[in-house]
Amino acid sequence: MAQIVLVVHIMIAAALVGVILLQRSEGGGLGLGSGTMGGLMTGRGTANLLTRTTAILAACFMGTSILLAILSGNTGRAPSILDTPPPAPSAPAVPTPPVAR
Repeated sequence: MAQIVLVVHIMIAAALVGVILLQRSEGGGLGLGSGTMGGLMTGRGTANLLTRTTAILAACFMGTSILLAILSGNTGRAPSILDTPPPAPSAPAVPTPPVAR
C-alpha cells in the first residue's frame, strides 16, 4: 500500500513542479502558458487555470504526505535497549594457573 501511495506522491510532485514552471512570474520564468500565440485560452484564463491546478496538486501532495507519514508510523515500535532485560549472568571466570617454564 505504501509503495502505491509513494508512486502517486512522486507523480504528483513531478506534475506540481511542471505546473509551477509553466506559470508566468515577475521575472519571466518559462511562461509557456501565456502570451499572444492566439491559442485556446487568454493570458488571464491560463493563469487562472494554472493557479487552480497548482492549488489542487498542492492539496493532493499534502494529503499523500500525511498518508505516507501515517503508513510509516504503523510499522511497529522498535525495541529499546532499556526495555530488554539484561542477559543472564554466566559462570564466573576461573583464573588459569600460571604455566611453569
